[in-house]
Amino acid sequence: MARLRVIFMGSAELSCPILEALLAAADFEVLSVVTQPDRARGRDLKVQPTPVKEVALRHSLPVLQPQKARQPEFIAALRAFNPDLIAVAAYGHILPPEILDLPRYGCVNVHTSLLPKYRGAAPIQWAIINGEEQTGVTIMKMDRGLDTGDILTQESTPIWAEDDAGTLHDRLARMGASLLVRTLPGYVSGTIKPVPQPAEGVSHAPKIRKEDGLADWAQPARALWRRLRGLTPWPGLFTHLPSDKADARVLLKIWRAEVQAGSGVPGTVLAADKHGVLVACGSDALLITSLQREGGRRLGVAEFLSGHPLPAGTRFEP
Repeated sequence: MARLRVIFMGSAELSCPILEALLAAADFEVLSVVTQPDRARGRDLKVQPTPVKEVALRHSLPVLQPQKARQPEFIAALRAFNPDLIAVAAYGHILPPEILDLPRYGCVNVHTSLLPKYRGAAPIQWAIINGEEQTGVTIMKMDRGLDTGDILTQESTPIWAEDDAGTLHDRLARMGASLLVRTLPGYVSGTIKPVPQPAEGVSHAPKIRKEDGLADWAQPARALWRRLRGLTPWPGLFTHLPSDKADARVLLKIWRAEVQAGSGVPGTVLAADKHGVLVACGSDALLITSLQREGGRRLGVAEFLSGHPLPAGTRFEP
């Protein structure tokens, strides 16, 4: 079989191993990379390329960065490449019908959930927050809906207690890269047939907002532990140190914690020593072992308490 002529569309870190896998496989010729425009990022708001653009430039690939995927000149540029297929992973824009219908074999997406569960922007985070025991990767033929296209292949992985959104993201990116390059030849040859998604079991994973990380201490400790893991590294689980002045409150980001027995008024420090800061929740308690004061650096609990004591009875504020 002749090499499959592919345009790759992606922007986030998740996309990078997938692009690298396509480039390394003998079955594919990557014609071009489409990614979001360079934007100001970081504390100094320096204009930076997307992670995918950096990979593309290292491999001397043509890069297209439209402001919107519907721009006629962008669609004309895609058509000029005459691709057999467009592969998409964490691109960040909805594709119009003119692009979905452009390649001979359509557009194929790498989605980090076991569809139809967790359609949407943040499937990794919500799978952990909601206490799923497993998740996975779906290779899907794209249609006009949001993650509603026919399934080509799927692969699952357990969600371990030590997983957070960062570690699960990296594992699913590797899985997605491998599964895509194994799926596309079978799909193109007709040995892998698209299968419609089942109507049952649909759920959605909306975009994560910073305010999703605010700790609600009235929740059970286990729910807060899952939320912490699902929102690490961003935005994390956070609370506020008590203050007499509303505008002087100090944000406290929680990096590591575990569920322990304990009871008290939710948000109250029950004990604080070198083993952790034990905070009462709606049921049980959360033992915080790594934390970060606003403007400071991430610290283990012993080092943190040496400079910022948290006596029993301290009440964290929303």
